[in-house]
Formats: sequence, structure tokens, C-alpha cells
Amino acid sequence: MSKIELLAPAGDLKRLKTAIRYGADAVYIGGKELSLRSRASNFSIEEIAEGVRFANEYGAKVYVTVNMIPHDEDFVNVKEYLISLQQAGVDAIICASLHIMKLCKEVAPKMEVHVSTQQTSTNSLTVDYWKMLGADRVVLAREVTLEQMRKVAKHSSLPLEVFIHGGMCVNYSGRCTLSNQMTLRDANRGGCAQSCRWKYRIYNEQNEPIHDEDCLFSMSSKDLQAASVIGELMDMGISSLKIEGRMKTAYYIATVVKAYRNLIDTYQANGVIAQQQLEAFQMELAKAENRPASSGFYYGLPQAKDHLYGVNGAGVIQDFVATVVNYDEITQVATIQVRNHFTVPCEMELLSPYCDYKSFTIEHLTTMDGNEVTVANQPMQLLNTKIPFAVAKEDMIRKKQREVVK
Repeated sequence: MSKIELLAPAGDLKRLKTAIRYGADAVYIGGKELSLRSRASNFSIEEIAEGVRFANEYGAKVYVTVNMIPHDEDFVNVKEYLISLQQAGVDAIICASLHIMKLCKEVAPKMEVHVSTQQTSTNSLTVDYWKMLGADRVVLAREVTLEQMRKVAKHSSLPLEVFIHGGMCVNYSGRCTLSNQMTLRDANRGGCAQSCRWKYRIYNEQNEPIHDEDCLFSMSSKDLQAASVIGELMDMGISSLKIEGRMKTAYYIATVVKAYRNLIDTYQANGVIAQQQLEAFQMELAKAENRPASSGFYYGLPQAKDHLYGVNGAGVIQDFVATVVNYDEITQVATIQVRNHFTVPCEMELLSPYCDYKSFTIEHLTTMDGNEVTVANQPMQLLNTKIPFAVAKEDMIRKKQREVVK
């Protein structure tokens, strides 16, 4: 079984470093130009170069999204931008424009070209076409089932990348114009307003309300969570497993990357994932959910249960409470920075790239002036507490969950 790549998103330099430290083999980021996440922080060329240097220290790769569907006015300085990405050491660009693919091969040939999922590649003949045009990898459409994917992989002439986690679009490969029509923000040029996730009142032809005021209509998809198919994806020879979410938090990235890293390594070592292990991985992934999740298209066309109709936040668990700033091994006192409200005593769990999940209880909190407090309710406040084992700077602390309800 060949090694498979775990590919993680990063919206800024901090999140890039988090993804790599927690086990990503590669990260994909957006530059200041031609990226589909205009509301993400996005990277300057100098930041991209720094990210590449950090990634190289860990043997990881950096890909840059140049995946906007461009109009004529978007091509200003594209050639210079591609050259600057190559000079920064970027390993590949992810793009949807045929012109940008061709231009990259001409002016920045050291970078690979990965065909974006927006091109809706769903079969091996399409993959052959991209190979003929010089592409190095194809990101398959999210709308491919596991059975279909197995056939594509068997005959594919290029490495394949597939999404395993994160947001799903209600339209094929993001080809949505709701945002354009309703907000004048082009979903395929970086401005999606996520109109499908809004709440709507619905009226019939007589302008009579047919909606329920207590549960307004939305047409949003549940997020993708594909832990149950990772072994099959690895067996069929998929090259890269991709997590969606360049606008997600560092905690989200750390949680999801670590869980999939452990899952992949377990299957790589044993050739099987026991049901109990799978459920543990799924519970871990649920700790970073922003909304309920499903298996997407992997087991067939999504059904009503795979969509959100008025329950966008149901069942979501978010218990990240602090990050470690400093630790004194002699006194076992950690300085932590508060991120979310909690009271003491409270049973906690450590999320760290350097060790397995560890449980402990915070029984006392003191301010930097030595005053004892029982409630941590000031975001970014520094507090001291005792932790009975060594922790590292930037390790994350969350409330321990005995059970995750799906």
C-alpha cells in the first residue's frame, strides 16, 4: 500500500503551521490574487515563502489555489504572480482556468498543476484529457460515489485527489449563482455569500405563506465526513485526501487533521479499522463540527437526511477553551490563554501534536497577579493553572466530552 497524502487547508500562516504540526503532508492556501476565498486572510508572497520554508522543515508541501473562474479583468499580472509563486518554492497550483494551466506550464514549469474540483471531473476519460493538456493531478468532483470513484481510479492516467471532510455545496462543484443574484457577490470569483444556508420564508402563487415560522426553510447540505471510507480510498490508490476549510479556525484544523492522521496511520499499519476505532475517530471529528455531517455522495446520491432544513446548528459541539502559553515543568504550572468560557473545577482534555489525547482536571485558576478566580470568561485573558504532565506552547485545551451525540 503506497503512502497517501493528507492535504489540509490553511487561511493564514498560523493555521498553516498548525496543520503541518498536527500531521498534514501538504497544505493548500490562497494568495492575494485569484483565490476563491476572498474573505479568508490569504497570503502575501512573503508569507507564502515563509510557509514553504516551514513546510520543508517537516517534509511537507505547499499548494496555492489559483482557482477563480477568471474574467478578462482578472488577468492583470497573472504571469508575474505565477513566476513569484514558483520563486517562493510553491509545489503546485490548484486551478480551474485552462488558460492559467497553460500559462503556468510555460512560465513556471517547476510547479505542478492540479485541476480544481470546479471542473467537475467525474470519469477517467476526462482525467486523460487533463493529462493531454499537461495537468499533473486531478481533484475529482465531490459528486462521485465510491463505486464510480473505484472505476475512475482503476483507469486513471493521473494521480487523483478527493475531498474527505468539510463543507458541501448544493450545486455541482460550486456552480452556484444564488449569491450573484441575491447579493451581487460572484460565488466563482471568491465572493460566495452562502445563500443556501440562509433561512427563507416561502409563499405560494397566491402570496400565501406556506412556511413554518418556527423552522424556516434552508437548502443547505450537511458537511462531509468520510472517515468510514478512508480505507477503501487508500486501497483503490487515491493519491491525496483533502480536507475543506481555508476559513476554519486553528482548533478545527488541529482536531480534524490529527483525527485523520491517526486514522490513516492505523489503516496503513494494520490494513483494517475496527468498528470501535472508527467510532472513536468519528467522535473526535465531531468535536470540531460547525454543523451536522454526512457521508456526502460516497454511498450514493444524498437523501433528505443529508441536508439541513432549518437545523443548521443542531448537535454541534464546540468545547475549545484555551491554548498553552508557557509551562514550568518544576512547578507543573501552565500559563493558558482563555478562548471560551469555562468554570472550575472542570475536566479537560489536551490536544497536542506531540502526544495522544490526555485528560486532566483544572481545579484552580489564578490571574497573573495571583488572584484566584472560579470563572474564565474573558477571551484572551492569561491565567495560571496546574497540569500534572508536561505540555507545550500552543497546545490546545478543551472540555472533555464523555459522549458525542450525533
